[in-house]
Amino acid sequence: MALRRAALVVLLCLSACCQAFYLPGVAPQDYAKGDKLFLKVNKLSSTKTQLPYEYYSIPYCRPSKIVPNAENLGEVLRGDRIENSPYEIEIRVDQQCKFLCRIPALSSTQAEAFGSKLEDEYRVNMILDNLPVAIPQIRDDSGSNVKRYERGFPIGRIEDDGKLSLHNHLRFTILYHRDIETDLSRIVGFEVKPFSIQHKYDGTWNEDKADLSTCNPGSMKYVSDKDDPQEMKEGKEVIFTYDVVYEPSQIRWASRWDTYLLMTDDQIHWFSIINSLMIVLFLSGMVAMIMMRTLHRDISNYNQLETVEEAQEETGWKLVHGDVFRPPTNAALLSVYVGTGMQLIGMGVVTMVFAVLGFLSPANRGGLMTAMLLLFVFMGIFGGYYSARLYKIFKGEQWKKTTLKTALYFPGVCFCIFFSLNMLVWGQKSSGAVPFGTLFALCFLWFGISVPLVFVGSYFGYKSPALEDPVRTNKIPRQIPEQPWYMNPVFSILIGGILPFGAVFIELFFILTSMWLHQFYYLFGFLCLVFVILIITCAEITIVLCYFQLCSEDYRWWWRAYFTSGSSAAYLFLYSMFYFWTKLDITRYVPMAMYFGYMAIVSYSFFCMTGTIGFFACWLFVRQIYAAVKID
Repeated sequence: MALRRAALVVLLCLSACCQAFYLPGVAPQDYAKGDKLFLKVNKLSSTKTQLPYEYYSIPYCRPSKIVPNAENLGEVLRGDRIENSPYEIEIRVDQQCKFLCRIPALSSTQAEAFGSKLEDEYRVNMILDNLPVAIPQIRDDSGSNVKRYERGFPIGRIEDDGKLSLHNHLRFTILYHRDIETDLSRIVGFEVKPFSIQHKYDGTWNEDKADLSTCNPGSMKYVSDKDDPQEMKEGKEVIFTYDVVYEPSQIRWASRWDTYLLMTDDQIHWFSIINSLMIVLFLSGMVAMIMMRTLHRDISNYNQLETVEEAQEETGWKLVHGDVFRPPTNAALLSVYVGTGMQLIGMGVVTMVFAVLGFLSPANRGGLMTAMLLLFVFMGIFGGYYSARLYKIFKGEQWKKTTLKTALYFPGVCFCIFFSLNMLVWGQKSSGAVPFGTLFALCFLWFGISVPLVFVGSYFGYKSPALEDPVRTNKIPRQIPEQPWYMNPVFSILIGGILPFGAVFIELFFILTSMWLHQFYYLFGFLCLVFVILIITCAEITIVLCYFQLCSEDYRWWWRAYFTSGSSAAYLFLYSMFYFWTKLDITRYVPMAMYFGYMAIVSYSFFCMTGTIGFFACWLFVRQIYAAVKID
């Protein structure tokens, strides 16, 4: 009851925060004709290096004063750096060949800055009315042309002769939906087509009157792909220009993200998900049927034993009833990991609920990461509660020490990896390096909120009465007979992790693609379904292997139950290695360290979650079967 009251207080605090929290992109903005639009620039990103850089880290045109945009915690951790730009755009007012700025002669430093980013395949990201800029692409889908977006645009291109060309002219196409009654407009699309053109002009350059012969609105001269490209070379003059074209659209404001979220392999994805679901459900049904029939027969036979001679001849899992609830070695550490797993499961479940309800849409940049961090912090109360509750069942007395380990172990490991990677990124002068202020905020969330909540939950957990075991534990441990080869702990644990991993590896491909190839992931409905399948498979495979272990008269099931389903994390990390070598083009040391470092954190989290699911399923199963038989 006390834990429920504490949890209610936390939920009320979260609901109050939710009422005061503004989701960017949720409230539509109406524009009258001629209203000024603010085009913002974001980071330079590359799937080849995975190191984001600020837009103005290379010599693009700058406004008179650079004003950074307010960013949330998730945006900072993702490396987003949103700033203002010198582009002047008015709603429903077309512009042709608008002059932006001029570099009289590229210096060696400037040419190197552009060239290095081009060779590393960096893309420029911009934002207009909370929509990211994208290059439209038309593909044939079952006989019909479907538009899809490729986020950002490349800095330049490599010509056939090997020369580097700079994209110095941008043609923005802004799609708008106009209300006929009010004549107000809403932005529903932001497209771009980059060009490389060596601008020319007559006579000497006049900054106040930039008359270009290569593109001129008076002579109806437009930029095309046939123009001579702007060479990216020291000493070359570079003139930056842009066009703005408005196109009316029937797309509603509420549906403007649909093109961004359009999947490229939707049929394959649907088939893979359904196929995986059917296989897992079939295997789960078979496992459940076998277990129910076998256990029902065993319990009936054991309860029919009446004579002493029959009881002495019994074999199987009933023989270890006096040792099955004996506390394991390192009971405090097991309590710590179970508490951490419950904290992560709570974070994951609540995050998916909010995501399915639409609160964590891509319009809310950084919202997903911010929500996960805050929820992990607030779920510390549940981590402390379950850790202390289990530790009390093990008859432990150092609950404060165990609680401190629960609050520090998992976050400490993740923070050490994160801080080490952050130092490497900082050495590369990337915008992905988390600033000192954000590190301080993370430490405050950890030590100022999470640790106290873990102690609060632990207090209520240790104060609650301990659950009584259904059978008594003998004072002298029973000798464990020699086990067959297939019951070797390492072998059975590795076998147990295959099925849970098989339930998620299809969805894992799309998640990794979203993380490392900079694509949107918004299939949270499928993710919830996969998570339910994961829980079922973790529980059932752990119960089956635990039953075989007890039938072999081996009662040391506590840690093995955790590792059986938790071993799926090893397969997850191996799959991430396979994905690295087959899908990514990362060759440098720092991006490689970033990839495997962050995937180690993901795998470690997955280990704690799946291990905890398997442990609780096995624990409930063991309590149930030993409570169902008569023990003299």
